[in-house]
This record gives sequence, structure tokens and C-alpha cells, in this order.
Amino acid sequence: MKEAELARLIDEGALRRSAELYAQGADRRDKALWAAIVTADCVIEAPGIRLVGREQIVAALDIMARLYDATQHRVHNQVVSIEGDNASGETYSVAEHLSVAEGRRTLLTWAIRYQDRWRREQGQWRFASRKLLLDWTETRPLG
Repeated sequence: MKEAELARLIDEGALRRSAELYAQGADRRDKALWAAIVTADCVIEAPGIRLVGREQIVAALDIMARLYDATQHRVHNQVVSIEGDNASGETYSVAEHLSVAEGRRTLLTWAIRYQDRWRREQGQWRFASRKLLLDWTETRPLG
């Protein structure tokens, strides 16, 4: 294997890991983890939401904790393009959000495609932006 191919595979693995850590940080409401994987000027967008900067992004975990009793995010396929210390790509994910109200449990499922941009800072890939595109949602009661 050529050195350039090996470097690309290592970078692709690190980019995928950043998406997995993002998911883990969301589910555990881990502010330190989220702070470590986004740039200081990162922008996260979702329908009706625009978070600018590390402080706003990390604070969103408190809102998520108030809205949902638990979440589970899964990362699926990811395709990336790397140019030096910048990368872009698309990451598929499914996010499940558990709510409990009046003794009833409800599960909200999102089919997500993230439009991602990363920047390598001090040797580490961090999100520079994530745009969450919802392909569909499903809400159902749980027994």
C-alpha cells in the first residue's frame, strides 16, 4: 500500500470516529466530548435551529436533556472528500428520541443525512459545520 493511500485511510477513519464521538456525546450529554470535536467557530444547522460556535453547540446538550428522557444516535455510511487539512462529506445517521409524558413513552425516530465539513486542527479532525437534513421522521408509542 502506498503512503498516500494509507494516509487517506487513516484520515477517513478519523473522520468517521468524529461522527461516532458526536453521536456518543449527544447520547451521554457529554459537553467535554462535544467541545473537543468541534472547531471554535463551528456551525450546526437543523430544521429551525442554527448554532454558531462551540459555546452554543455545547449548551444545546442541556436543551436536548430537557426535551428527551434518552436518545440513541447511530452512524451508518459515510462518504468523504479530503483536501489537505479540510474535508467534506455526507454522514447517514438514525437518531431515536425517547419522551415520557403522563406515564406514556413515545419514540421519535429521525432518518438523517449530515452535510459535514471538517478542519484538521493541531493534528485532530474537528467539525467545522454540520447541516442536518431530515429525510423522514416517525413517532410511535412504546409499550
